[in-house]
Amino acid sequence: MGVDPLKKPAVFLDRDGVLNANRVEGGTTRPPESAEALEILPGVPAALAKLRAAGFALVVVTNQPDVARGKQTRAEAEAINEKLRSLVDVDAVFACFHDDADRCACRKPKPGLLLDAKARFGLDVAASFIVGDRWSDVEAGRAAGCRTFLVLNPYSGAERCSPDFTAADLSEAADKILALVTSSTTLSEAR
Repeated sequence: MGVDPLKKPAVFLDRDGVLNANRVEGGTTRPPESAEALEILPGVPAALAKLRAAGFALVVVTNQPDVARGKQTRAEAEAINEKLRSLVDVDAVFACFHDDADRCACRKPKPGLLLDAKARFGLDVAASFIVGDRWSDVEAGRAAGCRTFLVLNPYSGAERCSPDFTAADLSEAADKILALVTSSTTLSEAR
């Protein structure tokens, strides 16, 4: 798998449960209620800094169906995204505000958010990774053509997908990504 020197690899990041804490309500995970409730998970800034130093674009791809469900306004969801961008170093946040019934192309497990980011930033998706905490993140990454990491938790739906790799959190995923990139660089230099 060659890397196009004119295109940049990315790490696509799910938001809730990967970058920031989510809450459990009624047996399912929920996003922060407001920008003020946004809590960055431990180790996230350092993990992002390592990925950035390795040359990756950092792009958040997040489903926010509470907007379509009337549980959160789009303005509230966008305020959370803006606060996130002020707290951590990411290039962009791509959000889907639809629900399953909308049958849009952007709601994960469909790859629309990743493909939109690819087009906007000229990303090399084949050299990229996605880190998510739900089966739908893994399937979106697979459909887009990148390598996939599942952050394991009781709500991830791990039985519904086959990620390339698993991790306890973003810090572990970042370390594994950097080890993979270093080993593949070493292999290609040895040829």
